Formats: sequence, structure tokens, C-alpha cells
Amino acid sequence: MSLFKARDWWSTVLGEKEEFDQGCLCLADVDNSGNGQDKIIVGSFTGYLRIFNPHPVRTGDGTQAEDLLLEVHLRDPILQVEVGKFVSGTEMLHLAVLHSRKLCVYAVSGTLGNVEHGNQYQIKLMYEHNLQRTACNMTYGPFGGIKGRDLICIQSMDGMLMAFEQESYAFGRFLPGCLLPGPLAYSSRTDSFITVSSCRHVESYKYQVLAFATDADRRQEAEHQKLGSGKRLVVDWTLNIGEQALDICVVSFNQSASLVFVLGERNFFCLKDNGQIRFMKKLDCSPSCFLPYCSVSEGTTNILIGNHRSLLHIYQDVTLKWATQLPHVPVAVRVGNLHDLKGVIVTLSDDGRLQCSYLGTDPSLFQAPKVESRELNYDELDVEMKELQKIIRDVKSQGVWPMTEREEDLRISAVVSPNLDSVSQATNAEVGNDFVPSITVKLTLQNRVVLHKAKLSIYVQPPLALTCDQFTFDFIEPEVTNTAVVSVYLARSYTASELEGNAVVSYFRPTGKAPSGVQPYNCILSLPLAFAFQSDDDQVNILGFRFLGGSRITLLASKTSQRYRIQSEHFEDLWLITKELILHLKEHFEKQGIKDFTCSFSGPVPLQEYFELIDHHFELRINGEKLEELLSERAVQFRAIQRRLLTRFKDKTPAPLQHLDTLLDGTYKQLRHHSSGIPAASLIGLELAKWSRLASGIGVLLSLPCSCWGSRLVALHLVS
Repeated sequence: MSLFKARDWWSTVLGEKEEFDQGCLCLADVDNSGNGQDKIIVGSFTGYLRIFNPHPVRTGDGTQAEDLLLEVHLRDPILQVEVGKFVSGTEMLHLAVLHSRKLCVYAVSGTLGNVEHGNQYQIKLMYEHNLQRTACNMTYGPFGGIKGRDLICIQSMDGMLMAFEQESYAFGRFLPGCLLPGPLAYSSRTDSFITVSSCRHVESYKYQVLAFATDADRRQEAEHQKLGSGKRLVVDWTLNIGEQALDICVVSFNQSASLVFVLGERNFFCLKDNGQIRFMKKLDCSPSCFLPYCSVSEGTTNILIGNHRSLLHIYQDVTLKWATQLPHVPVAVRVGNLHDLKGVIVTLSDDGRLQCSYLGTDPSLFQAPKVESRELNYDELDVEMKELQKIIRDVKSQGVWPMTEREEDLRISAVVSPNLDSVSQATNAEVGNDFVPSITVKLTLQNRVVLHKAKLSIYVQPPLALTCDQFTFDFIEPEVTNTAVVSVYLARSYTASELEGNAVVSYFRPTGKAPSGVQPYNCILSLPLAFAFQSDDDQVNILGFRFLGGSRITLLASKTSQRYRIQSEHFEDLWLITKELILHLKEHFEKQGIKDFTCSFSGPVPLQEYFELIDHHFELRINGEKLEELLSERAVQFRAIQRRLLTRFKDKTPAPLQHLDTLLDGTYKQLRHHSSGIPAASLIGLELAKWSRLASGIGVLLSLPCSCWGSRLVALHLVS
């Protein structure tokens, strides 16, 4: 453990139950302010994009309203964020956001406001590319030695490199022998892409070789390049490191020298740009992230390495120069200039703890005064203690406690109706012949100060839907109460993975002379679970549920022991009832004051059903692609027959149709047959929902202990 801790300069916690990875953090002057100060750009797997500009009043302060420049929900998970010259015709910086099936490039700009409203920031979509393959990561740079702009290269999950020349798609190449994608980096000095293959080899590919190789739209074509025309994709150099790589980074000193750093599972390597090892260092514990950068000493490099012991090590080549303790395990680390402070270390954890810190120690300038020896008057101390205790009791009885500044601005509360709506508000539900009920949720907003442009956004997990998901209010006077009423219903014929929703309020607050910022507030909605029927009085230990769509679940409670049995025809339908049962049991025992309540599952984890569902989902994907190819072939055939028939009909000399009309009719029937019924996309969406519910259930079972001693124990048995 380190003797010194990282000095906290500014910190915050991002969202609730959000997840992050090494590509979700970026530092750059994304709004092109020109003052040399970086902004912190963070994207999450839940689709939230946030941009911060920290301005702590004192060292160690938390986030202020003005620190959050922008927060927007992009719906799709964010895999990586980068800043570069991605738009043609300008050298301004733009923000590239990589989703699993889409690449978006945005322009971030700020509008100067007056005293009332302050600065306002917004993003504008410049262009986007829809990806045909699921993305893994990306890199950027001046590919091919171009000047004044950056190109983007995306690596897919099946090992294909897709190059984009800003607004247009350039080419796609499969890496030979790729099984799993690895980290990807670009070296501008050698104009090459560097990655680590599943064979644990560091490989380098020239951009020119990739550009002139045979175009491979399918993996089969890439594997048989030697049988066709065009150049074969060959590797420039390769190096066996004997372990999987976590990250790759290229550091350029000047135009004549650059180094390639590879972070492995047990070592980190420094390579020359021709693939030769310059040095390597064995690590004492498992690393989580790293960042190499140029040192002040000529010819050396500093490397920041974070590990799973919440430590940050600073190396100068292979020499350990500093070790500091962090409050979390970092998954991404960056260094930037924030608020006229150079060299700020920014770290991000997988659960959204963002911290800006610096190294060193704070010297203590306080000197304790000399204590004068005097006799204590215990009678006076007793009188003073009784007076203080009386003040504390009075304050507790009045229930008056000091409130923070955030609590004084706005209060939001949600009340879910205990009964279903008498008239269902389900407008566009697709649940077959079943009656789809709805339930009303009433949201109350009460302000304490004047607020402008308060926007209320409500979100529930699909297939749940809302009659209205956005509301706008203006609190022109303090102490005003506004309400919003929405109805929630089931829009599709499969079960939701959870019954919780989020209500988020953002608004602009006047702050006097200082500019105001956007303040977000969250409120969690807990929707009830209504049961369909209950057994007779002589069997009060049995409870039955029926989902919309036909699935039935039975809950049986043991009469002699504290055990519950949950059974259903479909294994994925057990998750929602199991979750609600655990929540109700916890609430019941908390009300009775029992703190050692524990749920356990003593049987084996049902992974076989989980794997079968994955295989079935994969088969649906394959069948969907085959169906699309077949429909495309029949459509081409149908248009070709139409053209030939049109030519025959326009001919002045009559000629026999040669059964073209029969062929046209048969092709049309085949098109209708292949496109009728449930679309493949709907089947895939249904299987994705089952997969989500089953994965949530597996996660809960893995978190439950197999046994518990000395605690109140409730055992769960799941049967499908």
C-alpha cells in the first residue's frame, strides 16, 4: 500500500448503475475555445454523454452546477469517444462517438448567455455511418500522410478493419487469422496500424497495404485472397509477447522517432517502430489501465499504470518514480490541462467515479500551541455537556436539519397508483388478443427558487411504454407545485427485465453574477406487480401469475421451512418473479427490524439453459441473414423479369412471352411467402429480451450465497 494518496482536486459520481470502460474517457478542447484548457468527455454503456469543465472553489470540492457543460442521452451504448479533425473543409476539432452499430461525429459549441441564463452548450450531428458489423474499438490519425484532417478506422468484433475518409466509407479488410479483436492503435510516423492478435502476437499493418489489398466484404473472400485477383494482405512485422494485451499506445517524440507501448496481463512492453523490444517491465499485480507520455528528460518516457489494488504507479522507463493510492480501481487514465492547472491526472472507474487529482503532499503549516497546565473544573464541564445535549434533543424533536444547496432548488416525487386504470391508456400495444391494462404514475415537482426551462424526462425499460415521456415547466415564482401524469403499459408481447423507471429533471437556475448551469435530478419509479389469481383458502401457500402473452408462473411457499419454489414452463420468465420476491422479503424483514436476513440458492447455477438461449439467438441471427439474402435475390429476379416483359410489350412486332408471365407470378408469390409472418427482426428482439432477463437472473444467482450461518435464511428453488 502506498504511503501517499492522490490529492483530490475535483471529483464526482456519474449517474446511477452505469458502466464504463477504457474507451469511455477523453480529454480535449472539444468546443474549440482556444484557451488551452481541456474538457472532460465521458460516455457510458447506457448511452449518456457528458462533458465537464471543472472549476472547484477549493481543492477537493465536489461537482458544481457550472461544471457540467452538457449531458445528453444518445440511447445506444457508447463504446469509445475521441476528439480530432473529423470534418472535411475545416480544421476545427469534432467529437467522434462509437456505438455498437453506428459511428457519429458531432460538433460541440457553446452559446454565451446573459446573467440570467449563463452559457449553454449543445451538440450538432455532422454526419454518421451505419455499420454492417458490430464495432469493438476505433483509432484515428492522418492515414496515408494527409495534412490537416484525421481519418477513422473501426475494428469489428469479427476482426475487420473499416476505414472512413470522414463523410465517406473507404474500404474494409479482414485481418488474417483473427479470432477475437484486440486493442488497436495508429502510428503516424510509419503510417501503420498496430494490434495484438488472439495468438498473442503484436502485429503491424501498413495503411498502403490495407488500401491496395483485395477488397473483402466477407470473411470467405479474405481467406481466399490468394485464389483471386488483387494483392494479398501481409503483415509488416510481428512480435510474440506470450500474453493477452489490455491496451496499446504509440508515443511520438518527433518525426524521426516513435515508440509502441503494449500493456499485457503481467508485463508492459516498449517496442521500437520496427517491432524490436526496447525494454519490458514485469508488474507486481494485475494492471487495469495505462498511459505513456513524453518525459521532461530527453530520451525517456513516463508511464502511468493503474492496477486492481487501487494504486497508480508512475514509471520513467523501467524505474518506479512514484506510487500513489486512489479511492477506486481505474479503468481509464488521462492527463490534461484543467483550469490553468497543468498535468492533472483524470481517472475513471467502471462504476462511474470520475476524479481529477495531482501528486505530492500538502505540507502542514499548523503548529500546535503549548498547552498550559491547569486544573479541570468537572462541575462546569457537566453543566456545559447538559446544555449541549438539550440543544441536540430540541433540534431532533423539531426535525429541522440544514439542507444543502441542491436540496433547496427542486424536489421531485413519484406516486404510483395502487390500482390499474379503469380505462386502459394502452394505445399502440402489440400483445395479441389479450387485454392490455395500464397504470397511472403521478410525478410532483416543487421548487424553492426561480427555475427556467425545467425539462422532465421519463424512461422505462422496453417493452414497457409511456403515453408521454417528456414535459416542460417554467417556475417563474418560488414555492410552486407542478404535476405530470403518465400511464405505463406493456407495448410488446414479452416480459420486461425490470419494473423500475427513471424520471430525470434538468433546468437552468439563476445564480446572480455567475453563469448558471444545468442541474440534473433523478427519481426512481417502482411499478407494482399485480398477480392474476390466488388458490383456494386451503392452499394459501400457492400463488399463480400469468404474463401477457400466455406464460404462467407458480410460487409455492413451504409450510414447514422457510423455502420458496418458483416454477414455470420457460426458464427466462422466472427472473421477474424471483426479483420481486426477494425485494418483498427484504422489505418485510426490514420493517420487523431484522438486519441479518439473507437469501440463498443451494442448487447449481443453471447455465445450460442460458447457453441454449444464446445458441437459439445465434440461429435466429443466421436465419435472418439468410432470409435477407433470399429476399434480395428474389427482388433482383423480379425486377429483371419486369424489364424483359416491358421490353416485349413495347415491341411493335408481337412475340411470344415464353412463360415470362408465369415466372413473374411465381417470383411474386415467393416474395410474399418469404416476407410474410413474423419478421426476423421481431424474433431477434424477442430473444434479446429473453437473454436480458436470463442474464439478470444468472447475475442474481451468482451474487446469492450458497449457505449462511447464524442468519435468518430463505432458500429459493427455481424449476423450469
